[in-house]
Amino acid sequence: MANNYYDIECDVKPPPSLKPPLSVPNKLLMGPGPSNCPPKVLNAASMQMLGHLDEDFLQIMDDVKAGIQYAFQTTNRMTFAVSGTGHCAMETAICNILEPGDKFLITSSGIWGNRALEIGSRVGANCYQMDIPSDEVVQLNDLKKVVTTFKPNVVFICHGDSSTGTLQPLPDITRFLKGLDCIIIVDSVASLGAAPLFMDKWGIDILYSGSQKILNAPPGLSPISFSPSVVKKLKSRKVPVSSFYMDALLIGNYWGCGDEPRKYHHTAPINLVYALREALAILADETLEKCWERHKSCAEKLWKNLEDLGLVLYIPKKVHRLPSVTTVNIPAKCNGIEVPKCIRKRFAIDIAGGLGQTAGKVWRIGLMGCNCSEKNVSKVVDALQECLKGNLVKSSL
Repeated sequence: MANNYYDIECDVKPPPSLKPPLSVPNKLLMGPGPSNCPPKVLNAASMQMLGHLDEDFLQIMDDVKAGIQYAFQTTNRMTFAVSGTGHCAMETAICNILEPGDKFLITSSGIWGNRALEIGSRVGANCYQMDIPSDEVVQLNDLKKVVTTFKPNVVFICHGDSSTGTLQPLPDITRFLKGLDCIIIVDSVASLGAAPLFMDKWGIDILYSGSQKILNAPPGLSPISFSPSVVKKLKSRKVPVSSFYMDALLIGNYWGCGDEPRKYHHTAPINLVYALREALAILADETLEKCWERHKSCAEKLWKNLEDLGLVLYIPKKVHRLPSVTTVNIPAKCNGIEVPKCIRKRFAIDIAGGLGQTAGKVWRIGLMGCNCSEKNVSKVVDALQECLKGNLVKSSL
């Protein structure tokens, strides 16, 4: 006689906390990401579901692909959005191009460089990470010395580091590296849309970003693109990619990046694709040039206003500062933890503390996408000024 499992009583009861409807407070997100979503993007995310192979949804995927090509300034066919956050795109980039024994050079010493090192090591690559002070960028002479001795197959560069607030001199670096036989991976999660970036013109082989920062879409999708030469290498790997989910050739087929008929690979986050489509449409409508200029102008206003308060910016040289994430030193006699709490509680504005090497040293203020405006610069500076008044640490002398 079959067991009747429907008669078994559930020991774990429905949680009372789920009875009230969800209520999310309205806050101005002026940290390193995620950023606020415009109404157009939120509306898209709430639209009705479609099947992941529905012809109407495939057309939306094609729209997203074209939008990413514009944002990246590339004509690469192998361009799509990874179903995952920016970290998933990082793993996709590294795991697909690296094979055991490859020489992997990491030019970034911030938290994202550290994670690239961890991923490369797990793949079985021979990794080398340059030791660069967190408030400085890659020096070309130092890079030349390392490349001459290490002779890497693959080089990782974090264009804009949200943990330190640095913006790497990417054109100079890629110009040098393109004369060598190596693949260039660039992380643009915190820089895409905030600073000039040209995948094809600058000779970038693999470029990836995230949806939740300057693009103002919900987190969960990550634009990525592979050059034709990289695609050729992927097709001639000695061993299969260790991750089925992040196999770029399989995902690329689902996104219609080749000549073969599309096949099911995974169920895409349908509504996030809608949202990213609208976010890319907003960027295309404004144009990259105007978006870059807006971020540059607002960042310069923020830097001046912070310095007018007597604060010291963490990155000394303006040319090396990331427009989308400003790092400012926490004053010696200030409670660095309480100030962001005060700003959040009194003004409903979010800023963040440091991360990795900058933890406990800086605050991070973001200017991303629709949040990047002179009005918001004034709001966050005024809030910071008010909360600084009541959070000075009293001397014990």
